[in-house]
This record gives sequence, structure tokens and C-alpha cells, in this order.
Amino acid sequence: MARMSSSIHLADPTDPSPAPVSTSTVPARTTAFRPDIEGLRAVAVLAVVLFHAGVPGIGGGFVGVDVFFVVSGFLITGLLWRDVTATGTVRVARFYGARARRLLPAGTLVLVVTAIGSALILPPLQARDALRDGIASALYVGNYRFAATGTDYLAADAPPSPFQHYWSLGVEEQFYLLWPALIIGTAWLVRRRGGDRSPSVLPHLLVLAAVAVASFAVSLGWTDTRPPWAFFALPSRAWELAVGGLVALSVPLWRLLPRRAAAVAGWSGLALIVFAAVRVGETTPYPGTAALLPVLGTALVIGAGCAAATSGVGRWLSLPPMRAIGRLSYSWYLWHWPLLILVPVIVGHDLDLAGRLTTVAVSVALAALTLRVVENPVRFAAVLHGSAARSLVLGAAVTAVGVSACLVPAMLRPVPVGHGAAAAALAVSAPVVESVAAADPDDVAVDRLTAQVQAAVAASDGVDAVPSNLSPALADAPASKPTAFLDGCVRSWLEVGQDECASGDIASPTTVALVGDSHAAMWEPAFETVAEQRHWRLETLGKVTCPLLDLPLTSPYLGRDYTECEQWRGEVVARLQDERPQLIVLGMSRRYGGDFGFTTYGREWLDSLTRTVALLRATGADVLVLGPVPDPHSTVPTCLSAHLDDATACTPTRPTAMNPSGIAAEAAATASGGGRYADLTELFCTAERCPVIVGRDLVFRDDNHLTVEHAEALSPVIGALTDRVLAGG
Repeated sequence: MARMSSSIHLADPTDPSPAPVSTSTVPARTTAFRPDIEGLRAVAVLAVVLFHAGVPGIGGGFVGVDVFFVVSGFLITGLLWRDVTATGTVRVARFYGARARRLLPAGTLVLVVTAIGSALILPPLQARDALRDGIASALYVGNYRFAATGTDYLAADAPPSPFQHYWSLGVEEQFYLLWPALIIGTAWLVRRRGGDRSPSVLPHLLVLAAVAVASFAVSLGWTDTRPPWAFFALPSRAWELAVGGLVALSVPLWRLLPRRAAAVAGWSGLALIVFAAVRVGETTPYPGTAALLPVLGTALVIGAGCAAATSGVGRWLSLPPMRAIGRLSYSWYLWHWPLLILVPVIVGHDLDLAGRLTTVAVSVALAALTLRVVENPVRFAAVLHGSAARSLVLGAAVTAVGVSACLVPAMLRPVPVGHGAAAAALAVSAPVVESVAAADPDDVAVDRLTAQVQAAVAASDGVDAVPSNLSPALADAPASKPTAFLDGCVRSWLEVGQDECASGDIASPTTVALVGDSHAAMWEPAFETVAEQRHWRLETLGKVTCPLLDLPLTSPYLGRDYTECEQWRGEVVARLQDERPQLIVLGMSRRYGGDFGFTTYGREWLDSLTRTVALLRATGADVLVLGPVPDPHSTVPTCLSAHLDDATACTPTRPTAMNPSGIAAEAAATASGGGRYADLTELFCTAERCPVIVGRDLVFRDDNHLTVEHAEALSPVIGALTDRVLAGG
């Protein structure tokens, strides 16, 4: 799994460090500015930006977001605690008014520009999804939308959203809602039990420590079981902000550090951050325990600065260049990500390293302009600074503008619909097979049905305009999923076991088992049609990214050994051995790369295929292995939505879509195990290309799975292939 795009949300860089406090009384307050924290922001934003730019050696630069969470927790907790010590409570309107002035104008400006750019630049279907992301981001719940999207296997390969960097803004805004309430409630309880005594920091430390422990426990659990939620959601990230808060409430203890010890702590903390940015990778389970490196490192840097802010690492962080970058960091991050997403679409190709660095440089200029024209003028405007009410009205107004900027284009931009001539449906009819002594009638049936499909594929090759009666319509394509994906018959990443997933003639003595990953399950509509016609009982047994082959498998999604797949394989094989179906159809994706621990068509893949087929044959079943479908190398509905008059722009060439040598090797490996192999190439490709529209059928619902409609249209060929295997052909 590629690392979810990390982003940052920066607290006010002029917020002073919190006042020194004892555990029972409130000493005099201080408002000393911390230049080292401003420089620490530079370290964090450079790590994240260079990571997003693909600079070699910064594979863990996304840890910069953790640095910002700790910094924000430190500054915001200090601000709130000073309010409690001065007034006995938190002046909520004043607090949120300050947050609104600081964060929302620049954030909304970039959001509006990104919304307009997405609507004008991205393919229509992608733009519609991006604008929905923008609406969620403007309402500070984008992190939960991205978490939910990240758990959808069929959306796992979708291009990143230009709004994805707003997830951390959602995390912090949600924390801002909860943490003042906790402080107010704690202060009220303390006053109720202790009368009018000065506020004590100890109860607040205990509450914040409890939040940190609970959140860290959630983070550990979700990192292993729900990675997107662990990465994006507040419950698994709150501990990072809480650690910063704990440092803020324990400033007197940090100030007791001798200068030399403070220097060691500070440099050690920076080393931990750098080590994480260099050594943590996109396959590292995150946040989990790995996030301890940047979080504790940041806590050490901030804590050391409480004792000696202008010496040790603080001296380096306080250098003018570092502080200048720190001041730009909020706007720089807001601008750099959408530019990195949108510029390649504008130029029509992926950017190389030089192009990405140039784009990042442009975002620096935009950040400087935003700081000068928007951030500082609004933030320090006298008419707003002196009025919490006016500041809150400003926040509500700019939020409404942000939502509208995404909502209006989403409503006004029409759903992309083909306007080419209506096309005929792909109709494949069972041929009349004469009795020919020299020919196997099952082979003849397969060949004649295949020829019908080939003719339709050839007729569709080169058709430019998307048919007006395309089935399914482009906007409906993502929902064109077999029922196996909806009723639990295709197990998700963490699910094991297999429910009863039978269709066709349930009471039939003839059972056909369709087994494998999602590329097996996508053929369910075709096999259901055949099973109903032939009165078979069809069992669909599937699990995402889990081929039945006995290969050691790492899950990029989970970032660890895919033990659930191994367990599911064993359970399914045992079930097949017990049920002894007449035919087992094995299907699997051929898009497994080195990040899974093996390579499709490699020697270990082929040897495993032979072993698996032999194992399944030992149950007494015939075994049919389905060859691959073409790899379109694009999300087909999205691509077509941008090329309604030139569908060939989304059509892959046969050499890039299919691997003939790999298919031949699989056929030989299948035969060695005693099974039958179905090379499906001629059902999808001419000699030159593999059209993504055949007749009126949209072939792919995403970037690799067939639509239900096209799978059903191919059911006569699938039926002939299964008949041939069952007949011993």
C-alpha cells in the first residue's frame, strides 16, 4: 500500500511557550517567544514537502505531520492553560476566534483555488470525487472521508485527492473542540472540590495523560487492523497532540535540566526525527509504534528548548533561514500538495524530480504571497483582533465560501455522458456444432463463440466517440460490482473464514467453485448465468488481494505479513477437500509486484500454480485456471470521461496490456498440475489493441475489474469453457 499522503496543520507560530507552573500553584506567567519552535516547523515541513516531491532518501518524510501535531499540542495547551490560570476557565469565544483568524483565511483561499482548478483541470469523474473531498475538508471532516475511502479495496488504486492534505486540519480542529472542554471540565471539578484555591496543574496532567494512553492504545490496534483509520482519524492521533500538551504542562521540570543535558536531549530529539524521516518507509505500519520516533523526538526538542531555547539544537533551529521557512510553513504546505497533483494533469505527463522540485518552488512563492496578503493582514487586523464575535463571523463566512466553492461546481458540471452513436449490445449466441469426426465439439464451440467475440472486439477497435447508450454509464461504473463484493462472499483484508455463498441451482448435485481474489469474483455474473442455465450450484469463494497460490504474501495495505490470507487459503482448501466440487475455477489478478513478496509470472509464481492445481485436482475436481484480462493502465471510466470523443486515448495496446510469454508459462504450469488453462486474450484484444468499450459495453469499472454487464455478456464463452473441462477436453 502506498503511504497515505501526509499533510500538516500548523498552530500559531507566535504563540508563546506556556507559563512555568508547579503542581499545586500558579506562578507568574511568561509570554516568551520560542524561535526554536518556528525553526522546528521548518524541519517538519521540509521533510513532508521533500517526501511528496519524491526526493530520494526521504522515504519517511511523512513523519513531519507528527512533528506538527506535537508542536500544536504544546502551543495550544500552553495557551489554554494560561487562560485557566488567569481567569479560572477558558475564554472559548476568544480561543476559537483566534483560531479562525489564524487558520481559516489561508486554508479557505487554497481550498477555493484548488476546487476551481480541480473542476477545470481534472477529468470530470475525478473532479466530482475531488469536489466531494473539498466539501468534507471545508467542514473539517475530510480525515474521516479519506479514512473511509482508504478502507475500500476497489478505491485503493484511485489517484490521490488534491484536498487530501486537509486531513490533518480536520484532526486538529476536532482536537480543538474536545481539549478546551476537557480543560474547562477539569478546572470546574477542581474548583468544586477545592474551593477558590489557585488552579492545580496535576489534574490536567492526569487527564491529558489518560487521553494520550487511550489514544495510543487505539493507534496500536488500528494500525494493525484498520490502517486508514489509524492514519487519518483523531482517536488514533490524539496522543501525539497530547504528548505536546504534557510537555507544556511540565515546563518547570524541563527547565530544571542542566544546559549540557538539555543540549543532549535537544540534539537527540532532532536525530530521532531525522532518523524517522530517512528510515521509516511507505510499507512501515504507521502510525503505531513507529510514530514514537518523531513524537518523542519532537517532545525532546521542545522540552530542551524550555531550558535553553537559544543554545544546543535551539541555536541552529533559531537561525534566520530556518525561522523564515517556519513562518511560511502553513501556507507552503497548503499550496504544494494541490500543485503536485494538478500540474501533471495540466502538462499531460508525470513530472520528473526536476519538475516536482520546480513545482514545489512555485508553491513557496505562492506561500510567501499568501502570508503577506492574507495570513498576516487578517490575523492582525485590529477590527478582528479585538472582537471574538467578529472573528467567529469571519470563520463562519469563509467556511461557507469554501463549501460553496466546492458545491457549486459539483452541481453545475454535468455528469459525463457519451454522445456517440448508440451501439449494439454484445450478443454471443450458442453455435450449432455439427458432428465432425476429426474435431472435438467442445473445442469447436469454444472457437466459434470466441470468434463471435473477436468480431465484436475488432468492430469496436478504433471507434472514437463513447456510445450514448454505454452500459453501464460512466458515472454508474464504480457501482457495477458483482453481489459477491457486497454480501461478504469476497472477504476483506482482515476477514477470514467463508460464509455459505451459493447461487444458481442451490439443490443441484453438481457444484462449481469459483475461487481466488477479486479477479475470480469479478467473473461471478458470467458463472451465475451459466449455473442457472445448466442447473449447477455455484460457490463463490474470494478474498481481496489473496490468490489461492501457496506463496508467502506481504500486504502493502496492512504493511505486514498477510496472515489473514494464509489462514483463509487453508480454510478454503480444507472446505474444497471436504465438499469435493465437480469443477474448481481458479482466478487471480496478475498485478502482484515485488511489494507483495513475489512477482507475477516469476518462477515461484509458476511453481506455486502447478502445486495448487495438483492439490485441487487431488480433491477429485476438474480444475480450470482463468487467464488474465488486459491491464488498461488507467481508471477507465475516469479516462473516458475526459475523452468522450476519443475513446482510443484510453485504449491500451496489446503488448502493454497482456503478457503473452507469462500466459504461455502459466498454461504450461497449469498443465503440469493436471488442470486446464483458459487464455482469454482473444476475448478482449485485437492484434494491436484491447478496446475498453465493446459494442455498448464498458469493459472495466475501474482500472482492472470487469463490469457486471460485460462479464454477463461473455457468459456463453465461459459456459463453453467450463463444459469443455467437465467433458474432459
